[in-house]
Amino acid sequence: MGKSRISLVTGVIAISIFPVLVKWAPVSGISSAFYRMFIAVAFLLPFVIIKKQLQKPDRSLCLPVFVCGILFGSDIAIWNLSIHYSNATQATLLTNLSPVWVGIGSALFLTEKPKRQFWIGTVVALSGMVILMGPETFMQMRFDKGFLMAVTSGILYASYMIVSKKVLNRLNIVSFMTYSMTVSSIYLFIICLLLQQPLWNFSPTIWGVLGIQGLICQLLGWLTISYAVQKLDAQRVSLSLLSQSIVTGILAWIFINEKISSRMIIGGIIILAGIGITFLRNRKLPA
Repeated sequence: MGKSRISLVTGVIAISIFPVLVKWAPVSGISSAFYRMFIAVAFLLPFVIIKKQLQKPDRSLCLPVFVCGILFGSDIAIWNLSIHYSNATQATLLTNLSPVWVGIGSALFLTEKPKRQFWIGTVVALSGMVILMGPETFMQMRFDKGFLMAVTSGILYASYMIVSKKVLNRLNIVSFMTYSMTVSSIYLFIICLLLQQPLWNFSPTIWGVLGIQGLICQLLGWLTISYAVQKLDAQRVSLSLLSQSIVTGILAWIFINEKISSRMIIGGIIILAGIGITFLRNRKLPA
């Protein structure tokens, strides 16, 4: 197995651990999100400065980078809350609908429009979501907090992807991550203060969990995935990231005794299949 594939597998495992840690640790989802960003940037910033890899952004990129930091910070915070209100597996599956929202946003705001297979995949993925949550939930409009927050998280991440798409064409990945995570850290710190969320007096175990979230789930996870994106076909990487839901489900079942119902399995498979269809090239589907 080559370095790029090892990097991709490492990244998927690293980010899959995060929902299990959030569900297990008795700490505020917003506080957890802050430390995930802060610890990662606290280690990354000195490194890029010493290595002189911090690229100064063009003035026109300052606002998009700032927006990306706010969107990503909000995404992580709301995703954390959705995990607490539901479970790690369901929240991860619903958040992974983000490629669907990216395609819809691209159709509305970008010049590059989704192809026919995207809309087929969207219908399949949304059908899987209905099965996952139960048809009666949609017929009676009984959406709980966990469901609404997980879907909102996916939409926020999709918005982040759309905004960052143009930024990354003019700014290297490490610099973009450094600036974006710095904005996220400051933003989440202010939110924690305003909402009076706990920021200290944690047990050594909780500090250890927060450290793993920042260094393994955020820093190692996204740096290795970014490396894989540079070396491998983007479509292959995107499809591989869909396995995050499966890995998270297995880890949640093993370590926190999270039950996985047959409906969740069937709905999850359909959601992943639908998202997979959106990544197919045109030649895969006959006209």
